[in-house]
Order: sequence, then structure tokens, then C-alpha cells
Amino acid sequence: MKPPIAYDDFSKIDIRVGTVIDALVFEKARKPAYILTIDFGELGVMKSSAQITDYYEPSSLIGRQVIAVVNFPPKQIANIQSQCLVLGAVEEDGKVILLSPEKACDNGLRIA
Repeated sequence: MKPPIAYDDFSKIDIRVGTVIDALVFEKARKPAYILTIDFGELGVMKSSAQITDYYEPSSLIGRQVIAVVNFPPKQIANIQSQCLVLGAVEEDGKVILLSPEKACDNGLRIA
């Protein structure tokens, strides 16, 4: 476990629900990844580089709701700007299981 943080530190992270509207193989990534285009409702559409190729195919991601941090600064990864960080549970071997809401909900809803 990491060291404890103050609630104020956690409250600075903006975590939201979004729906994947496009998913492509990220050909230029060093490690296998997809480029996800995610609709966050009133926050707009953002792109993310996601290393989630072990359990997911691009076509299975379209329409799927995911949870992502939307207020990190954009990060240049190869030829794209990753604008948000999609969250998942990371297994010991590095494989990622996406986090998603239990029920369908509005894009842009804040995670508390």
C-alpha cells in the first residue's frame, strides 16, 4: 500500500464516466495499446492511449462506459496527445481490467 494522503489531495483528482466512441490499434506505441476516443458529455471528447490489449478488442470497446481521470495534463505518446487516463485494475502480470459503472449513466458524471 502507498502512504496515506489527505482528502484534499484526493479531491484534486477529477474522475469521470465516459463512453468510448472509437477505438483503434495504436500502431506507433512502444507497448501494445489502443487509442480510445471517449465522450465525457459536457466536458467534451478526449483521447487516451490505453494498454488494455490483453482482454479487449477495439470493436468490443465501442459503446462501453469507462472511468477516467480527466484533469491530468495532456501527455504526448508517439504521435497522439493522451488527454485522459483510463482507469483499470492491474493484475500481477500487468494485464488491465477496465473499471466501469455498474449501471449505464450519463457521460461526465463525477466519481466521488
